[in-house]
Amino acid sequence: MKIMGILNVTPDSFSDGGKYVDTETAVAHAKQMVAEGADIIDIGGESTRPGAEPVSIGEELARVISVIKRLKEEIDIPISIDTYKAEVARQAVVAGASMVNDVGGAKFDPDMPQVMAETGAQVILMHNRSLSDFGAYKHLVLDVKREIKASIDLVLRAGVKYEQIILDPGIGFAKTIDQNIELMKNLSELQTLGYPLLLGVSKKGTLRELMGDEDKSLLGIGTIVTTCYAYTRGIDYIRVHDVRENKCAIQVMKNLGM
Repeated sequence: MKIMGILNVTPDSFSDGGKYVDTETAVAHAKQMVAEGADIIDIGGESTRPGAEPVSIGEELARVISVIKRLKEEIDIPISIDTYKAEVARQAVVAGASMVNDVGGAKFDPDMPQVMAETGAQVILMHNRSLSDFGAYKHLVLDVKREIKASIDLVLRAGVKYEQIILDPGIGFAKTIDQNIELMKNLSELQTLGYPLLLGVSKKGTLRELMGDEDKSLLGIGTIVTTCYAYTRGIDYIRVHDVRENKCAIQVMKNLGM
């Protein structure tokens, strides 16, 4: 299992907004995550928390490009750009990113599939929907599987290669808490699509329901437990804020032969 360390260079992300908004602080935190065992650094310049205000392409680029350029020179693991905007993805890859993590599943920007293909980047296709379709599923797991398959078809037609694709079920996006939990219980259904799977649950609200406790300070513990759960289910990647803690959890699972 590989660890994707989250680096939000935003003022308003739900867990770490405002902590890493300047280049020096962001680069230092990324290097710390690498030292702690991160396999990938995922850089986001626009918060995707519920209720967050969208930012312009220019603002998003101003937040991420300088960080990517610096990290390309100073770390030796892949850099991912967390964006649903095609132009941001294109410029990020030019700057040094080698992965595009799209919360829109290549559906929110019509130019994204072609940009993904042209850059040759590895791509993460997350399941998501517009707010107008929030929670409106007839058969949740089958609907998610069908809709993420549509994202796969979009990028394959554009020229993205099979081996470049990673899937993300989109926990916390366009789903109720109960739906998020149901989907987490049925990740094996998405694994039948034949692509590596990434799970991103780090410090999300769904964990409060799973833990039965509203204390935000405990979300890191809930995250570690879901990392262990993902490990036992054969998930290929986890996306987390706290790299060291989750790396240790994975090591415990390995040493116990889980």
